[in-house]
Amino acid sequence: MVSINKSFFYGIIVASITWLVSVFFYLHLVRNQNVNTNPSTTKLEYIDKLQDSTDDLENVGLIRSPNDQKIKEEGYKIHAYNTLVSDRLSLNRIIPDTRNALCKNKTYSDNLPKTSVIICFYNEHYHTLLRTIHSIINRTPSKLLEEIILIDDESDIEYLHSNISDYILKEKLNQVKLYKTERREGLIRARIFGARKASGQVLLFLDSHIEVNNGWIEPLLERIKEKQSNVVMPIIDIINPDTFKYSSSPLVRGGFNWGLHFKWDNLPTGTLNTREDFVKPIKSPTMAGGLFAIDKKYFIDIGEYDAGMNIWGGENIEISFRIWMCGGSLELIPCSRVGHIFRHRRPYGSPDGKDTMLFNSLRVAHVWMDSYKDFFLRQRSDAQNVDYGDISSRLQLRKELKCHDFDWYLKNVYPELPFPSEDKERLKKKWSAVEKDKYQPWHLRKRNYVDQFAIRLTNSDLCVTSQKDIRTKGSGLLLKKCTSSKNQVWYETDKNELVLSQLLCLQSGKTKPILYKCHEMGGDQEWKHKGGSGTAIYNLAAGTCLAAENKLVNASVTMKICSNPELATWDLVG
Repeated sequence: MVSINKSFFYGIIVASITWLVSVFFYLHLVRNQNVNTNPSTTKLEYIDKLQDSTDDLENVGLIRSPNDQKIKEEGYKIHAYNTLVSDRLSLNRIIPDTRNALCKNKTYSDNLPKTSVIICFYNEHYHTLLRTIHSIINRTPSKLLEEIILIDDESDIEYLHSNISDYILKEKLNQVKLYKTERREGLIRARIFGARKASGQVLLFLDSHIEVNNGWIEPLLERIKEKQSNVVMPIIDIINPDTFKYSSSPLVRGGFNWGLHFKWDNLPTGTLNTREDFVKPIKSPTMAGGLFAIDKKYFIDIGEYDAGMNIWGGENIEISFRIWMCGGSLELIPCSRVGHIFRHRRPYGSPDGKDTMLFNSLRVAHVWMDSYKDFFLRQRSDAQNVDYGDISSRLQLRKELKCHDFDWYLKNVYPELPFPSEDKERLKKKWSAVEKDKYQPWHLRKRNYVDQFAIRLTNSDLCVTSQKDIRTKGSGLLLKKCTSSKNQVWYETDKNELVLSQLLCLQSGKTKPILYKCHEMGGDQEWKHKGGSGTAIYNLAAGTCLAAENKLVNASVTMKICSNPELATWDLVG
């Protein structure tokens, strides 16, 4: 009887284990099928579960298959950033809080104005746009968020609009409103379209590939509450387009050159004298244009955007001049931080192929710059006979608003701007009024080296060696017999750079790595490994590993999928 009970008992255990294993494999199969058949929904939910707390940026860009390579290449072609990484990241990922410590102790009014966030997009990457939306919802107090208005400017990526619409309904994102223009309007007119749909007291314009940071909105709204004509901008942090790594930006302000191109300027001397100065509003001559907040009534009163402008370009300079010259102020708010993907290029242009930047800049020059427009026209000799449309309504607006002239703007807002006609002494005086770069040139900078080694192909006596002289930028790499010579000694820095003989950095390429000057921006010069013997050496931007073509002297060193341990693992020999 006892033996029968034992057999019965063991049978139950075996059956239970078998059942649990079967359920596990069934769920695993279903999950994989769901991920493959509906990558826009189930895959995201699955990845979010894995990465709700932190995103493994060191491995998330790893190319594991030819299909991964295809996704990445198509992403760069269409969007000019790494969509493979974006697809794998959580929509709710945690980013570093880059605010000054003093910001975290600041308090704000209880009755700040409610805000309509307006995001215009054209052919934006689906997951990146969703992450933009989720970051706003996650980090904005609901009492301050009237709505998020999405304006699809006639995107032609198949199913993009319907996928976004379906996602909003599925996730019950009731505060998100999606509209589509009837034809391609461009950023400028699409923003006007969105602003006229808005019901919030404040309009907050954002790009479609951003992530807002902690406590980002309160300091912006506080300044507008204090004065209606304050137009305010967050500090724009950097989201690396290759790795999606989020990093802090320094305090700089917006300027322009006489070609009417926006540029970042160092702050005037004496701006940051005390610790508290680092969290005070900073007056800025111009805005970058992608991210700013403005009182809706004030936006309408000063003439919205110039609707005569086309697609993109120059609108940020125009509205900056108009704000300052017509009684307002433009400020950067250090306690507000928003990360932005700085794409490798602008991946689209005007539908008719025309130079909209030139067209729009001519309108700016002829409406706002008075006699100083000649500096611009001399810079752009090709602009002399270009039609810039009817500007009569904008000239009338300037008259009705009783705006200052451009000479006033230069003297009172941007006195540090050098004129092309100024002599050396006056230029020196203007340069002395601006803070100098606090960083030395890259080749004079002291590097923090943390290790030194040769890179030897595992199970061989072959080391990674510069193909040309160790000072030659662009040199490829070969396998040579290990000799401990200068062109085989690599120094690793605390920024995960690999520097040959403390001169040039190892930089990934599409198919092969090269030696190049160190830029300290990570990405294609940031390498990960486990150290010791038999380690892969993985580049975050490329998503591929250092590999050898074959195990022979003079074989090329390449970038490949990390799938061949015989040719893609290395010993770091000290």
